[in-house]
Amino acid sequence: MKSAGLSPRQLAVRVGVSGKTVERWIADEGLIPHARNREDASMALGVEAAMLWPKAVRDRLKTGSDQEIVQSYPYRSACPSTVWGDLISSATEELFFGGYTSYFLWTHVPDLPGVLRRKAAQGCRVRFLIGNPDGAVTRQREEIEDVALAVSTRIRATLEQLTRMGEMERLEARFSAPADATNHVSLSVFRCDDEALVTPHLARQVGHDSPLLHLRRHGDRGLFSRFAAHAEELWSRGTPAAGSPPHR
Repeated sequence: MKSAGLSPRQLAVRVGVSGKTVERWIADEGLIPHARNREDASMALGVEAAMLWPKAVRDRLKTGSDQEIVQSYPYRSACPSTVWGDLISSATEELFFGGYTSYFLWTHVPDLPGVLRRKAAQGCRVRFLIGNPDGAVTRQREEIEDVALAVSTRIRATLEQLTRMGEMERLEARFSAPADATNHVSLSVFRCDDEALVTPHLARQVGHDSPLLHLRRHGDRGLFSRFAAHAEELWSRGTPAAGSPPHR
């Protein structure tokens, strides 16, 4: 509007809406005007409608399973901690943490132990599938990453947090089977009911430097279901995690 020399009220007159409507367009990035208003506004401002409201274009182009991609991030660390917290807090039936270490969760989500206790008490199933800190794949990954906070150390930190939570109904923890460890370390699946955060780990990158997809289930054969099935298969072959609280 500044480049076009128009005020919100002047743009409103050009488009045929109220000044308050234009002010709402500016204040609320998630608000998408009707297609006709988008086109009229873009003509008045001399720019493409897709520049003003890119989400409208993305939503229009998404079809079928593409609709399951809520957001993508080039780095896991770029996903706001509020996304993790909101998804975990809103889950009512299923929380599945399938990171090889899941270490970052304890510092990323405020009062995670308290949240998990409340979720379990309300009937939500809580599961952790982690790597074996003494496994061969863990040692190999430590050599690849070559960072001060080793993979085995991060796994043991998660085990310590789970142990502190004590025996709790609906809380389970397993090590992935040795035969599955390579598949597990290369792909993390965090499921919260019908939404999931999925991280495919790049060759030499630690988890927070790998990309992340935020998925929301829209059918039985989409991306969400395929990643959820992958996680369930690894879980089915896992063994009780030594050092974690017993499941009741």
